[in-house]
Amino acid sequence: MQYLVTGANGQLGTELSKMMDDRGLNYWGYDAKDMDITNRDLVFDKIRDLKPDVIFHCAAYTAVDPAEDDGKTLNWHVNVDGTKNVADAAAEVGATLVYISTDYVFDGTNEGEYQVDDATNPQNEYGRAKLAGENAVRAASDNYYIIRTSWVFGEYGKNFVYTMLNLAKTHDTLTVVNDQVGRPTWTNTLAQFMLYVVKNQAAFGTYQLSNDDSCTWYEFAREILKDTDTKVLPVTSVQYPQKAKRPAHSIMSLDKAEATGFVVPTWEEALGKFLRSVD
Repeated sequence: MQYLVTGANGQLGTELSKMMDDRGLNYWGYDAKDMDITNRDLVFDKIRDLKPDVIFHCAAYTAVDPAEDDGKTLNWHVNVDGTKNVADAAAEVGATLVYISTDYVFDGTNEGEYQVDDATNPQNEYGRAKLAGENAVRAASDNYYIIRTSWVFGEYGKNFVYTMLNLAKTHDTLTVVNDQVGRPTWTNTLAQFMLYVVKNQAAFGTYQLSNDDSCTWYEFAREILKDTDTKVLPVTSVQYPQKAKRPAHSIMSLDKAEATGFVVPTWEEALGKFLRSVD
């Protein structure tokens, strides 16, 4: 099997690439400098030449707040046009495509868990672009895995865990929103699932994968900083306004992912392993 990874230098792409190295898998890893996914001709030339069996599409524009204004065009260009380019090229060479999406495709009004087939209703520009990317993947071929995830953290790149740890070095007290509920996701768990569905030939389609259990950002922050002297205080979203509207309740069901036989650790377990690995 030959694999191709887009966004190979990003938070998830780096984690996935390291995991593939450890497993001795053959792959090509490209970042934006090596393969600009918004350049359709370049994407087709690369993928036609390499003819990978599987493409892990990790490249994305993830600046949620700038996507509302200054980054709106780039958000759409990368997450929709770029994804369509990769999906169409994958279909032409018969490659399986693994596309990473987001809980932001939902509106956050569901008091229970969002099922894979629940109606989507994104409330910000990033969510709208990622949903359009999903639709581009579905239109290109039936050989795809769309994997929605949420609240991603990991060793490589910027994320909420690093932000909290760094702020704790210079602040005695931090305030974090306590009225947005979701599921944190360790990049290690997500990368494992990406490789798992391909290796085990799980049924093609849309999946949702985060770590198990749920929390608010405040509860997440408290767990991150529990061994520090920094106090974490809860605030509301109104007290901490952001450009992009966030889903208030975006817990996605893991039932379909778990039905494949994949064992999903809790976010507390995942966070603990992550913190020990970077300590």
